[in-house]
Amino acid sequence: MDLCNEDKLRLNVLLSQPLQAIRIDESRMQVQALSARGEANIALHANCKAEKYLKLVRQWLSAQVLGSPGGYPVFLRRWTRMGQARDGSLEKLLLLGEPEAVAAVVHAHGITNEIARRAWWCAPDPENARCLLASRQVAADTMGAELAKFLVEFLPFEVSSRAIMNSVRLVLQPDLINPQTKLAIWKRGKRRNTFYVGFIRQCPDDLPIRRTAHPLFNSFNDVQESNNIINKLSRVFSRSGQAAVATIIDIVKKPNDQEVAVEIFNSLGEYFKIEDYSSPAWRDMEALKSHVAMLIEKDQQQISDCLSRWPHTRKHLYALLFLSMISETLLDPVFGVSDAIGSVMRKRIAHLTGPILEQLQALT
Repeated sequence: MDLCNEDKLRLNVLLSQPLQAIRIDESRMQVQALSARGEANIALHANCKAEKYLKLVRQWLSAQVLGSPGGYPVFLRRWTRMGQARDGSLEKLLLLGEPEAVAAVVHAHGITNEIARRAWWCAPDPENARCLLASRQVAADTMGAELAKFLVEFLPFEVSSRAIMNSVRLVLQPDLINPQTKLAIWKRGKRRNTFYVGFIRQCPDDLPIRRTAHPLFNSFNDVQESNNIINKLSRVFSRSGQAAVATIIDIVKKPNDQEVAVEIFNSLGEYFKIEDYSSPAWRDMEALKSHVAMLIEKDQQQISDCLSRWPHTRKHLYALLFLSMISETLLDPVFGVSDAIGSVMRKRIAHLTGPILEQLQALT
C-alpha cells in the first residue's frame, strides 16, 4: 500500500522548500512543517487505518530525506539516548516527523542553540527540555531561559522524584531564572524535600536560606594553604556551608522514596569530597567507619597537620572523611531486595541514615 496521490504530491512540494523541521499531529492527521517563513500544514487523507497510514508517511519521509525506505530505526531507542547521533545529521533527523529521531537530536552531544530551537518546536515536552538544558551550549544561549521557564511551570505536574530533582537542578543553572522564582521553588521543598535535592546538586553554596557560620570558621578561613582538608572545613564552617549541611540533614531525615535516597547519598559524597582521599565505594557501614578511624590515627600528611594545629577538631575531621565516602553503594544491599518507599523504606535504611545524621550534626 502507498500514500494517496494527493498527499504524495503535496509532500513532494513541501520537501522542495528549505525546511527546518517536520512534525506529525496524529490526532488531526496533519503534517506540520517549520521554515524560515513560518509554519505550513498539510492535511492527510488516509486510505487505510490511521496508524498504518502514519507509518507509511514516516517511511516516505525517511526515504526522501535519508534515503532509507524502511523508515527511521526506532528500535535503536537506547542508542539514540546515549548521544551517539552524528552532529552533521541532526538537521535531517528533524525532517522525519519521528519522535524517536527528535530524541536522538536532543540527546546529541554537539547540539547547537538553533538545532535545539527546531527540536523544541517538534516535541515540546519536559523530558526533551531537560535533555536540551543539560547542554551547556544550549543553556547559555537564548533557548536556555525558554526551556527553564517551561520546566518551572511544569513542576507542579511532575510525579517522578527523579524528574523533579533533575528539573530543579537544571533550571538553577546561572542566569536562567530570577531570584523570586528560585525562592518559590525552594519553598516547595517544605512540603516535599525532593526539591531540596536539586539545590544541593546544583548550587549548594548559594541556597536561599541564611545560617550563622560555625564558631571555628574564622580559625580556618584565615589560613591560606594547599591543605585540602583545611579548605574543605573552611567551606563547611562558612555560612553557606552550614546552610547546605542543614538542608542535607532535612533530606536525610525523611527521603520520600528510593530515588531521593540514592541521589542524596551520592550528593553527600560529592559535596564533602576531599582530593587525595578518594576511596572505593563502600557497601558496609561498619567497614567504612573502621577505614575512617584508621585514617585519623595513621595518616601522616594533611590530617596530622590539621590535628597538630587544631587538636579539638578530631570529631570534625572524622565527620568530614566519613561523609566524603558516602555513596549509593551503601544502599545496594537494601534496595537490591526491596522496592519499599516512604516510612517503610526509611526504617530499612535507618542503620545507614542514623550514622550519617550523627556526623552531619557534628559539623553544625
